[in-house]
Amino acid sequence: MTESLVERFNRYIRENELFTLNDKILLTVSGGVDSMVMMTLMVEAGYSVGVAHCNFQLRGEEAEEDEVLVAERAKALGIPSYNRRFDTRGEMERTGESVQIAARRLRYAWFEELSREHGYNVIAIAHQADDSIETFFINLFRGTGLKGLTGINVTRGRIVRPLLFAPRKEIMEFALANKVPFREDSSNLTTKYLRNKIRLGLVPRIREINPKFTELMRTNLRRLIDAQTFIDRTIERMREDIFEKSGNDIILHPDRIAEDMPLNFVIYELLNSSFGFKGDVVEAMCRSLRHGSQSGKRFYSRDYVAVIDRGRIIISPIADEDTCEVSVEKYATRAYCGNSVLYLEWVDIDHIDSLQVPDNVALIDADRLEFPLVLRRWADGDAFIPLGMTGRKKVSDYLIDTKVAIPEKRRQFVMTSGDKIVWLIGRRVDDRYKITPHTENVLKITREII
Repeated sequence: MTESLVERFNRYIRENELFTLNDKILLTVSGGVDSMVMMTLMVEAGYSVGVAHCNFQLRGEEAEEDEVLVAERAKALGIPSYNRRFDTRGEMERTGESVQIAARRLRYAWFEELSREHGYNVIAIAHQADDSIETFFINLFRGTGLKGLTGINVTRGRIVRPLLFAPRKEIMEFALANKVPFREDSSNLTTKYLRNKIRLGLVPRIREINPKFTELMRTNLRRLIDAQTFIDRTIERMREDIFEKSGNDIILHPDRIAEDMPLNFVIYELLNSSFGFKGDVVEAMCRSLRHGSQSGKRFYSRDYVAVIDRGRIIISPIADEDTCEVSVEKYATRAYCGNSVLYLEWVDIDHIDSLQVPDNVALIDADRLEFPLVLRRWADGDAFIPLGMTGRKKVSDYLIDTKVAIPEKRRQFVMTSGDKIVWLIGRRVDDRYKITPHTENVLKITREII
């Protein structure tokens, strides 16, 4: 006899030890079918729950109706609900973050706040099996290590995902059969976002080839998770022999890695898990290692700097005075500076639909640039011509005039071409590099907070 969704839900919770009847669980509910079904299943199973709903005020009347639906459903089920409206666009303007990054940061900070105030010790997110498969492809297309191909974690700290076993189709069937109310987010139907392109375009075509694609991918993801677990434990055992502590520094000795081991892969696993160095940064680091003459070259993660020194890699916390200087070669597609990653697209002017872009995006006349470009922290005396102005302005004065907080000032980076600032990153392009009627080639740069 085939198990029902309710039975599989309860078994999944038990087998993964997600929570018990003694826990107090905060459910994050958007109003979509996944989270509304999660709320229904949790209440039917007798767990002690409350509901948190975020209104990011980005979808007008749709968002208002989502808010009403969640509150009414929670009331009908007799469980407490909490709602918060966020000034998401204001946050994007203030921080230069993309809408996804800003919304994620705001909601998780609020979930933690609610948990402290009301005693919730578990936060449940309604990701399901298809979400995990889509995450696999997103990371595959963006470039990732094995860890990025393992999909979405079942648990992370107090966050759990009790629906991760269930495909979207079964959740929808349960909702319709049990008259669970839900709303469809119209943004899920647009192919503007990579996830939706995968969901609406790629996955249906793969299912035409193999109707059991979801089941197959769930098996593949389990195998990848097992492989990553094995790697993590192996790397942990190697760490003590390969790393040496020296004051505030950590020294990695590549010559202590066995010759029959894949050197670049081992170094990546050591530096990514502990210090946050990304894959392409580690690849560049390993190239420098192979060329012994490149001692002194520096590489950066969000919080650390790695220096090549006579065949060793010396890792140190980034000091406030560190300039974090990084070169960007022509036709590079990604670069890291401080707590940001920059995605670079080299496009023809005919492919630019609008010059109106948020502060985290820069459109630059590519033919005016000298390479390599340089990313570095701003320095005293730096000046540029802010877009739309004619006179030079000191970066320090611009940051004061725009009321940038002192901690953010310390983290501010600039992109330079030769001796000129091209972009005060996340804030303003230099007028000399703006798009004009004569522009033919455009460098589009999108900044995302890591």
